[in-house]
Amino acid sequence: MPANLTPEYLAAEEQYRQATTPQEKLAALEEMLATIPKHKGTEKMQADIKRRISKLTKETQKKKGAAKHKPFYHVDKEGAGQVVLVGPPNSGKSQLLARLTNATPEVADYPFTTRVPQPGMMPFENVKIQLVDLPPVARGISEPWLFGIIRNSDAVLLVVDVSDDDVLAHTDALLSLLEELNIHLVPATAAEVERGKRALLAATKAEAPEAQENFEVLREFFGDWLPLLAVSAQTGLNLEALKRQVYRSLAVIRVYTKAPGKPVDQSAPFVLKRGSTVLGAARMVHKDFAENLRYARIWGSERFDGQMANREHVLEDGDVVEFHI
Repeated sequence: MPANLTPEYLAAEEQYRQATTPQEKLAALEEMLATIPKHKGTEKMQADIKRRISKLTKETQKKKGAAKHKPFYHVDKEGAGQVVLVGPPNSGKSQLLARLTNATPEVADYPFTTRVPQPGMMPFENVKIQLVDLPPVARGISEPWLFGIIRNSDAVLLVVDVSDDDVLAHTDALLSLLEELNIHLVPATAAEVERGKRALLAATKAEAPEAQENFEVLREFFGDWLPLLAVSAQTGLNLEALKRQVYRSLAVIRVYTKAPGKPVDQSAPFVLKRGSTVLGAARMVHKDFAENLRYARIWGSERFDGQMANREHVLEDGDVVEFHI
């Protein structure tokens, strides 16, 4: 059976050949494994790639005492979650990042201004969310490591230019490419996600005269699938609403703790995954709390103040927890 290798796989293979560091080789191999067609004709190739990944990982781990160099594109996760800005060339990602965060990316009217990931911290109420502006996603141009960052993120903010009359075609091409590369997007509002990455769609440059008509076309085709919001980094239109949607896309909750008889400090919440329990919150505070926890008292909008709760009680956003050990 022929392998029928895709252009994305061949690009990742070429990236592997040109890689000069173990980290770059690993990133390329992982991209090769993600993009290779999955059928009987490629089973031996898949096994060989997995073998090379395993061997390279072991060799890297054996080099004790050697300086650890992270690849230039690596961004350590910070804050309540990491959300990557993904879009075609000149879609307004950098301008949006600059408006929402403390970052100062290069902003220009020509495409491919962003060449490496640009992180920034976006404040939302009493937490901060890490936004990462990525180089433009375009077929045959984007390097394999870029898609690895998308896969490793907590959520995806798709950014398209609604002042562009071809915005529908560009958005469709972007979504098609991500799907081909096994990056499956699901609505950011989805309650449960077994497979895929939560995503929402920001239509930038909404202040342009032609933007409203283009936005309606975009909403007709994609509005029933992904949360869609028209925004403007220039005027500030809907930026606060966008912050809230980005926070919701992380599927996290904020939990506050208090000592018995003491007031609660609501300036620094613990951030947990949605569905976390009292025991999970205790583990985040201190391992001894989790080991010795007898019960907790909960204050929140959906229960009476000081309600007693057991270790398996599921917490809600904004709950205040008082641990008893």
